[in-house]
Amino acid sequence: MGVEEEYLLVDPVSRAVAPEAEKVLAEAVGELGDQITPEITRYQIEARSAPHTSLAELGEQVRSTRTALARVAARQGLRIVSSGTPVFGQAAPTPLSPGARYARSAERFGALDDEQSACACHVHIGVPGLSEALRVSNHLRPWIPALIALTANSPYWAGQDTGHASWRTTTWGRWPVAGPPPYFESAGHFEDLVGGFLATGVLMDRGGLYWDIRPSHHLPTLEFRMADATTTADETVLLAGLVRAMVATALRAVEAGEPAPRPASELLRAACWRAARVGLAGEGIDVRTGRLAPGTAMIGRLLAWVGPALLEHGDTELVHALWTRVETAGTGADRQRAAYRHRAELADVVDHLITATAPLPGERR
Repeated sequence: MGVEEEYLLVDPVSRAVAPEAEKVLAEAVGELGDQITPEITRYQIEARSAPHTSLAELGEQVRSTRTALARVAARQGLRIVSSGTPVFGQAAPTPLSPGARYARSAERFGALDDEQSACACHVHIGVPGLSEALRVSNHLRPWIPALIALTANSPYWAGQDTGHASWRTTTWGRWPVAGPPPYFESAGHFEDLVGGFLATGVLMDRGGLYWDIRPSHHLPTLEFRMADATTTADETVLLAGLVRAMVATALRAVEAGEPAPRPASELLRAACWRAARVGLAGEGIDVRTGRLAPGTAMIGRLLAWVGPALLEHGDTELVHALWTRVETAGTGADRQRAAYRHRAELADVVDHLITATAPLPGERR
């Protein structure tokens, strides 16, 4: 397993996003090498972990990378925050990073690129091959709303409370190939769909498959893309541990010949929207019944389903402890709003994100 985390650069005085990624990257690459890469906008930087089999070791790398990048940004008078969207300071059109692909994207998709300073946390899990990856995707589609709710961390956008726990999920839904993936009948079905998208110009390339679960176009992995950038490294570890256990559980179901659940695409889409709207603070749609159920209860059901896989990987204690913290303190979106309520100041939200993302010496979480 491995993760990709996307961070925003902010000015710690104005608290606005800062288009200084090139400057920070130029210094960070000397310390972090190819772990650090540019993103589509000059507000963002992406960090990529190495592949890991140990959840604890993955967590150590995520924390050390965040700390190193925060130190580099601080030397430039900036800080990093891990949030699904900028709290404020978003400009349109967004300043895109240099590169032919980003220029082609702006030409083809127009104003869709104006809101791409949204940040995600992607988890990659190694799988045996494309056919297996697609069968696993079929089994895990119904759990996408639960993971959206768990990782919701983007309530603010351009200085306003959007009323959503994950506004990033909503903005990404505008792209032509985004949201929950289809139920794939076969590898041929997948290739026919992708080929059609490429032939009609809906996609520039396979990197534009923005489904919440997709076979990676450049790694032998199944990639999970539904999560907002998580505020803390611990939440990234929780997500990775859950996703690995989900894939292991689904692989066993595939090997046993168990049919994958097949909720209607309309119901699954609606469940994802509601999860993005309320997070874990309210009730989500249980796609098994089409009825409302507490979001925390759905996470409990997910933990029970993947329990044997967590035990096999030695992750039970860690994952349950990390989930208890989220259940007690709330999601990232809940904690952003709590920071705001203290003085009704958006600056406090940014300050909370700065210290929670990667506290430097002398700072408290």
